[in-house]
Amino acid sequence: MENKLVISPSPHIHSGDSVSKNMYGVLIALIPAYLVSLLFFGMGALIVSLTSVIACVGFEYLIQKYVLHTKPSICDGSAMLTGLLLAFNLPSNLPVWMIVIGALVSIGIGKMSFGGLGNNIFNPALVGRVFLLISFPVEMTSWPEPGQLTVYLDAITAATPLTILKEGGHSLPEMQDILIGHKGGSIGEVSVIALLIGFVYLLYKKIITWHIPVTIFVTVALFSGILYGIDSVKYATPMIHLATGGLVLGAVFMATDYVTSPMSKGGMIVYGVGIGIITILIRVFGAYPGGVSFAILIMNAFTPLINMYIKPKRFGEEKK
Repeated sequence: MENKLVISPSPHIHSGDSVSKNMYGVLIALIPAYLVSLLFFGMGALIVSLTSVIACVGFEYLIQKYVLHTKPSICDGSAMLTGLLLAFNLPSNLPVWMIVIGALVSIGIGKMSFGGLGNNIFNPALVGRVFLLISFPVEMTSWPEPGQLTVYLDAITAATPLTILKEGGHSLPEMQDILIGHKGGSIGEVSVIALLIGFVYLLYKKIITWHIPVTIFVTVALFSGILYGIDSVKYATPMIHLATGGLVLGAVFMATDYVTSPMSKGGMIVYGVGIGIITILIRVFGAYPGGVSFAILIMNAFTPLINMYIKPKRFGEEKK
């Protein structure tokens, strides 16, 4: 029998990872937080999430098929993930037409205008969220009280813990309620415990590493702790900063985006420190009580620079 030498391009050894596997893995990790959002916000959370996911998937299909004239890739899970993450950053009483605009900005501007998955500079879900926050600040900062399961647009609103602090108040919810999720906020940010369960799952499946989230947590805790030590009346405790304002959601599920975060471990740490510092600066000295979304987008812009100057040593490279 004639021997045939088959030559093919790399990779010759496959790890088993794929875009769809990782995307659906993140979606699975978001299930605990999504169930909590349904528990506390009911119909509002369901309408917001379904609208966002359907709109994102639909816009990606239409843009790829009729604008870019490429084969639609909506089955890889990335558009669905963008839609769910966008929904997680929205209040549960946001009108449907605003959600659709946010989805269009996320997919059309944040993702497809750069060439689609793998080419976007900024996290698409955060691009849509920040666009809506700047365009519709009143609607985007009106947070329904938990427990109104059958109410959508006419939900009674309440301030988030960070908003209370920003306005000089001190009557914060109990820490138990903050950790479980019984507080005002975006539908996906409220339950720290549920988000941490997702974090553990992502680490277990090796979809992400600990470097970015843990660095953000440590940086926020350190700098908020310094401020709290200076003036414990004026500044919040590190625990309040860690458990509110969407910090866990942003650190675990959005700052770790493969495309918009650094490739090296050292770069990830620099990136995480930057996000943590900017977040505290915005919360303490800026106009917005949260700041995580802006911090991640700002550091997304620095990712190419970080990748340029912080590189792993090439295999076989001699020490200088």
